[in-house]
Amino acid sequence: MARSHSSRTSPGEPPLQLFAPLGDRPLLLALRALKLGDLLVAVPALKALARTFPDHAVVYAAPAWLAPVVRLVPGVRALLPTGGLDDPLDIAPGLVDIAANLHGNGPESRGLIAALQARLTIRHAAPDCRIDPREPEWVDGMPERRRWARLVNAFGADACEDDVGIDIPSAPSPAPGAVVVHIGAFYGSRQWPVERFAAVAAGLAASGERVVVTGGDSDVGRAVAVVQGAELPQQAMLAGRLALDELAALVAGSRLVISADTGAAHLASAYGVPSVVIFGPAPVEEWGPPPGPHIVLTDASVRHGDAFAPDPDPALLAVDVDAVLEASRSLLAQER
Repeated sequence: MARSHSSRTSPGEPPLQLFAPLGDRPLLLALRALKLGDLLVAVPALKALARTFPDHAVVYAAPAWLAPVVRLVPGVRALLPTGGLDDPLDIAPGLVDIAANLHGNGPESRGLIAALQARLTIRHAAPDCRIDPREPEWVDGMPERRRWARLVNAFGADACEDDVGIDIPSAPSPAPGAVVVHIGAFYGSRQWPVERFAAVAAGLAASGERVVVTGGDSDVGRAVAVVQGAELPQQAMLAGRLALDELAALVAGSRLVISADTGAAHLASAYGVPSVVIFGPAPVEEWGPPPGPHIVLTDASVRHGDAFAPDPDPALLAVDVDAVLEASRSLLAQER
């Protein structure tokens, strides 16, 4: 019997951020307490879960700052703020009818999901046992979009791994038709050198393109250096100035996105916007874009593969300015 979400435990309801009314629908909770790119590669699985269980309200458990983009995923009705795997999910046991572990297959995520006491649990088989015969084995090295589509499909869904599209924000783009040079990267391993970004931005601006530079709050210093190095106007500096939905609107309305393997590159994939993606520590085979107007640049033969390293991965540094400009101009020529 499906459990209603309407009965909550003291002191009140979980801090759900609602995107649409839940009504009396039973809850389907999908755990993926990670970053923007991790959300976007799980979109095919999330959309398929919403289609497969249309009587359920799909709740995504992830960091609260992702809410502006989570609300753009068709079928997802709420976000349960979840900072990581150290604390229990802020929802009482028995309130979730279907729980999906889209986070991983380690003991931490499996434990959080088990504590929900859901009627149905969608997860990979544990290394030492399979509780439900439908649980697929975990396969290392699989493309992330395929991994989660494969998981939900094992439980009767119809996910297509390349179904990555999300809704466009209602807010207008702050720079329609621009070329977006996204210099942000959470770890140093993915930070392509500032002077190379500046040279690319200068080259495209000299060709008549409107170029804007984006990144997060921690990227402002690097972004300012890129804008100054490329001699772009001050209004081109958008790093640290855009909310997440504004970044999504910017990408959706852009002509081209140039980025390391970050959330901005995955937004370009979600909107079918041409992109040049510079890969460093992450394998392209697992995290690369779906088929479309996307060019990936890297040198896997020199990759160290340490995503948390403070210095740029050699595979990233192997990509030079000329290669990025050539790829960018090729994609822009196709758009004309």
